Amino acid sequence: MKKYLKLLRVEQWVKNLFVFLPVFFSGKIMDTDLFFKSCIAFTVFSLTASCIYILNDYMDIELDKQHPEKRNRPLASGAIGKKTAIGIFVLLIVLAIGFTFCLQNQGLEIQDFATVIISYFVINILYTFKLKHVAIVDICIIATGFVLRVLAGGYITGIVVSQWAILLTFILALVLAIGKRRGELINAQINGKTRKALDGYNVQFADIALSISCALAIVCYLMFTLSPEVQQKFHPRVFYTVIFVVFAFLRYLQQTLVYNKTESPTKIIYKDHYIQATMILWLIAFLLQIYFKK
Repeated sequence: MKKYLKLLRVEQWVKNLFVFLPVFFSGKIMDTDLFFKSCIAFTVFSLTASCIYILNDYMDIELDKQHPEKRNRPLASGAIGKKTAIGIFVLLIVLAIGFTFCLQNQGLEIQDFATVIISYFVINILYTFKLKHVAIVDICIIATGFVLRVLAGGYITGIVVSQWAILLTFILALVLAIGKRRGELINAQINGKTRKALDGYNVQFADIALSISCALAIVCYLMFTLSPEVQQKFHPRVFYTVIFVVFAFLRYLQQTLVYNKTESPTKIIYKDHYIQATMILWLIAFLLQIYFKK
């Protein structure tokens, strides 16, 4: 079972929690109907994302066999055969379509939601076959994937996603993508092996791009909290939650630029207790402003 979960990259499903952002920031997370719809969106996105991971591993089997870490992936190591992987790929697509039509059976208009899912799938197919080898375009596609997650959550619940929220999501995702590329560059220098996807990048560029993206993310969050709709909808003190955001980004930059951590951003967050504590405090503060403002 473990090898199948590894093939699906279940640990990466945490990225799909972005579909819950519209219902969370709308102050309606306690609405069981909207929460259920968001759960369906999360499931569909997770299944679709796993399809892409399987396809990517299938296409990169030979390259992964030469990589010090990726050679342990189920397909590269031979733990799961190609035919089995294809069968799982098809099954996941069928399940994703099935869950989507479950929403339609409940009388929901799924056209916009389905368009987002199809767009995500097509864009990532292009990414897998070609665009992941085009510097800057590759990280922009990754960031677009996160924006599509948020839009999917908005469409499925009927909640309008603000422009600042979309921009903030895009830049935050850029931070994650650039951080991952930086780690790959350093590991490539250590191991003496590189890959085509890293062409057009170097550590200096990644450091500058990462710092700029973190600064932009903080500014976007600040503008989001100061926007008239947020100030009117929630308590004006929601602005002060930017303190936690600034600390979290500074801590992340410290981990990458000072301590030179080469792990992916998600792994750094999983392991760093300071960032985890800050995220929990931010969540509590935001919950108080949204749900207990009276």
